[in-house]
Amino acid sequence: MNRRDIAKVGVIAAVLILAVLLTGRISSVHTKKEAAMVKDAIRKATLTCYAVEGAYPDDMEYLREHYHLAYDEERFLVTYNAFASNRFPDIYVVERGADSLS
Repeated sequence: MNRRDIAKVGVIAAVLILAVLLTGRISSVHTKKEAAMVKDAIRKATLTCYAVEGAYPDDMEYLREHYHLAYDEERFLVTYNAFASNRFPDIYVVERGADSLS
């Protein structure tokens, strides 16, 4: 191999490494957006319940049954902490196996 061939191989390797790194970054951003969408759907259902019934729901099951809330429960873990019917609950959504809450 001459220097020109070595340079070509180096450029191709650099492009492939960059592509792999960018793909991982894009996937991470997409997952965060999906988690934010799940959280937003839960918040909207919770606020709708409060507007219609005058109280925040006690749990997620109530939102599923009465407000048709649905999300991929195998992919996302949701923590819904309702501590009073007149206080907005704490809502946390995280992708299963991920490190951070949203």
